[in-house]
Amino acid sequence: MMKARFLGCLAITSVLSLSVKAQNEPVTVKRNDQQKKVEVLIGGKPFTTFMYPDTLEKPFLYPITTATGTEITRGFPLNPKPGDPTDHPHHIGLWFNFENVNGLDFWNNSYAIPAARKNQYGWIKTQKVTEAKGGTKGVVAYDANWTNQVGDVILNETTRFEFSGNNNQRIIDRVTTLKAVQKAVFTDVKDGMLGLRLAHELQMPTTKDEKFTDNKGIVTVVKGGTDKVPTGNYLTSEGKTGDAAWSTRGVWCKVYGKMGADSVSVAIIDHPGNPNYPTFWHARGYGLFAANPLGEKVFTNGKSEKNLTLKPGESATFKYRIVIENGKQTLSTALLNSMAGSFGKK
Repeated sequence: MMKARFLGCLAITSVLSLSVKAQNEPVTVKRNDQQKKVEVLIGGKPFTTFMYPDTLEKPFLYPITTATGTEITRGFPLNPKPGDPTDHPHHIGLWFNFENVNGLDFWNNSYAIPAARKNQYGWIKTQKVTEAKGGTKGVVAYDANWTNQVGDVILNETTRFEFSGNNNQRIIDRVTTLKAVQKAVFTDVKDGMLGLRLAHELQMPTTKDEKFTDNKGIVTVVKGGTDKVPTGNYLTSEGKTGDAAWSTRGVWCKVYGKMGADSVSVAIIDHPGNPNYPTFWHARGYGLFAANPLGEKVFTNGKSEKNLTLKPGESATFKYRIVIENGKQTLSTALLNSMAGSFGKK
């Protein structure tokens, strides 16, 4: 049913999809090994930066902007903006990791973890940038190791980004392969895998404080607000909206809201080749927008679960498309269905 729902619109939107591709602007990629970053510009305007400093616990894309330069990612903790919520300091830009690999928490690690507890957390250490080039599409690729605190390698990661865009749209295609160096067990858990922390404007409006607990029992309080800045809402390919999107499956999910004069949409599209497709959406109103195929036990209230075990030499690949659009209206369901169909063929 899920596949039929979006595939049925492909013919209707094929012309529109092709016209979007035809209008792509040139992509420039600027590599800076000394500063451990790669900048991506589209049409000569900054879009995002791949950052992999030794001082942080994972690589990520930050900030991410619309075609008009509006940042759709939260500024805190790297560059706090007025009104930014300051919860979850491990939420930076766009990242990929998981809360429980061989008992190590890769998701929640940050400067906020006391030194005495750091041995419970994993690190993702970028080894090298293997490709950085511009053109009709920009490409950034890297190799990384998922390690414990003493540097023992559990997984090798290879990731390739493709960047493209036109005068009101930006697209990131991410392909990540994880290859086990030692036996790697991904134990079904809530926090994973592809995460994006949204700008304050794209949060869902609420005045209530909320409490969230990780798998170690650590509670984080997210404060409600009264500044009337948040205007966001979620919609999935299955028609789930708002808070009801959380814990449900879907081929895609988008968040949309008002940022300045524009309607801004950010969509994440799952790939049919991914484990446990279609993914569960770990989409929170406070601004965490994540796709987690391996959180089934939490998301189904214990009715089923999805653990992933990779023996040494085995691998798993995860593919996602992120679409950012600005303009007078939000990304339509028909266009997202079309884009999901074309992405599924890659």
